[in-house]
Amino acid sequence: MENVLRPLAVIGGAVLLALALGWAVDRLLRRVDERHPETPLWDMLRRCRLPFQLVLLGALLRGAYRETHWSLVERHEAGIGHVLSLVLIGASAWLVTRIVSAVVESSYARYATSTRDPARVRRVRTQITLIMRIVTAIVAVVAVSAMLLTFPGMEKFGASMLASAGVIGIVAGVAAQSTLGNLFAGFQIAFGDMVRIGDTVVVDGEWGVVEEVTLTFLAVRTWDERRITMPVSYFTSKPFENWSRGGVQMTGTVYFQLDHSAPVALMREKLQEILEGCKAWDGRDWSLAVTDSTPSTIEVRAVMTAKDADDIWTARCTVREQMIAWLCEKHPYALPRIATAAAPLRPDGQWPVREVAPRPEEIHSNNAGDYTPDANGAPRIGRG
Repeated sequence: MENVLRPLAVIGGAVLLALALGWAVDRLLRRVDERHPETPLWDMLRRCRLPFQLVLLGALLRGAYRETHWSLVERHEAGIGHVLSLVLIGASAWLVTRIVSAVVESSYARYATSTRDPARVRRVRTQITLIMRIVTAIVAVVAVSAMLLTFPGMEKFGASMLASAGVIGIVAGVAAQSTLGNLFAGFQIAFGDMVRIGDTVVVDGEWGVVEEVTLTFLAVRTWDERRITMPVSYFTSKPFENWSRGGVQMTGTVYFQLDHSAPVALMREKLQEILEGCKAWDGRDWSLAVTDSTPSTIEVRAVMTAKDADDIWTARCTVREQMIAWLCEKHPYALPRIATAAAPLRPDGQWPVREVAPRPEEIHSNNAGDYTPDANGAPRIGRG
């Protein structure tokens, strides 16, 4: 009976103790969060409950599993101890990552609520995202190295990953690859403030919003909900448009190709009326002018402003739609048209016909000598 109760007591006691300590810490964090609602750290630390309980359980079992005096445990004592060590290392890495994530996210949340500049908030958000990825990668490398140290024969390899010379060797080995170029480009984007999460950009003729920035790639969400994934090295080696740089306010233009008789003065009044009824217009500026002319049409440019890229698109579409509808209804003569005229007739009312064959010098061709009149006096073209 003791052979059954002892293992149950050891394992069950470890599980109950881990659950109880995890519950107690969670209750403590909840009370602290209720007393300090202005700090989101305590509520975010509650997400560490599961890895914390797993670390406690792994540590308790690792230290007490021999006390079970179970024949199965005694036969595989080394293997069970090794597995518990691996679980403890993995759970510890998970717990450290969760704690760092909670601290970083709480700091960002407090900064976002106290800063009114959205550009600075997006910049800090981009930097924090990349910092968390770097911390996660470092913790993962350290955890894997520690796990390798527990295997016989792998001590040297695991120690080399932790040693500075080993890390420098790994970096030097990867430096020849394009992956490291993207990695360094990611650092440059994060701390060089070139592009941030939430910025409106134009890359390869596609307009979109930066949705995600990692150490190796950058995702842009286009206006039609497509995702363009590009290596971060693209943004450090090629020019691109960042409409959010230096402020999100924008100026848009709409071009009209019209007849020379278009009422430009009335169009200015109509443009002002359209913009005053458009919610997307921010009221900063507007204008309308004739910017070009051709023998058949004139080019009229309407300019308006808006607070961001989405509103400038709405304002341009509204002006284009309502202005064309107004011209069609009130001034249809202003729309472009193709002017045609009938060819003049001879006094006798007949179409002019040439009765004499053209001279060779009148025909600018290499085979001018082949243009000979036929039996009726009309010129023959070619040899047929």
